[in-house]
Amino acid sequence: MRNDLSPQAIAQYRRDGFLVIEDFLSADELAFWREALNESVAKRNGNKMPDRKEVYGKGDDADKSYYDNVFDQLINLWQDNEKMRRIMLDERLGKMAAQLAGVDGIRIWHDQALIKKPWANPTSWHLDTPYWSFSDRRAVSIWVALDDATYENGCLFFIPGSYEKTTFENPGIGKNMGAIFTTYPEFKTTKAVAAPMKAGSCSFHNGLTIHGAHANMTPGLRRAMTCAYMPDGNTYNGTQNILSDEMVATLKVGDPLNSDVINPLIYSKKKAV
Repeated sequence: MRNDLSPQAIAQYRRDGFLVIEDFLSADELAFWREALNESVAKRNGNKMPDRKEVYGKGDDADKSYYDNVFDQLINLWQDNEKMRRIMLDERLGKMAAQLAGVDGIRIWHDQALIKKPWANPTSWHLDTPYWSFSDRRAVSIWVALDDATYENGCLFFIPGSYEKTTFENPGIGKNMGAIFTTYPEFKTTKAVAAPMKAGSCSFHNGLTIHGAHANMTPGLRRAMTCAYMPDGNTYNGTQNILSDEMVATLKVGDPLNSDVINPLIYSKKKAV
């Protein structure tokens, strides 16, 4: 794993709000990640989360069929697959996220497999953090390509520097590719940056960086494994997101999100010293 971040790479991330790392995984590591994903998907049998079938982010019934063909989304695979747990709780990933975010501690918010099936719809421009149960401008995600991510099958695109000005308002992922520019018109004429990647490469992006993906215009899959990271010390903002009904019933706005069962601390600078 290419987990050492240079000062130049960190500076590039903080300038652009994203960073691509080529050949992030070795061939053996890539094979292990793919094996973990295949096992996890088979075990879930269509369930998107360990404790419930439906997941946040869907629009009304009119949009549902469109949204369902954007990607298959399987969340918190680390909670019910031991191989995925080994991958996601790797302290090296946590340290990278903490370095890029400029924080002393990082917790997993949630992992997710994002699988674009053949001929899948595009992923419209969107933000990540507004979906989540905490509000932190430093939140960061990793996106690991498990197949080659190309212009033809749905590679990512980013609006560089957008995270500096976006807020927690988000029109979501729907049919209109450019809906986000009604909320953030200042970026409507900004040149997007494409991020095609070979399998085993990855990107990191800030949760407030505007990003999206092409449609899959091929008969093959485009599989990616991602994880969202929450800087340690965050509190509940009132949005349920991945939290169970039982947990939400115990929380009030402002309560700490520090459960090592649900959101484990995978890196702490204090412990590493």
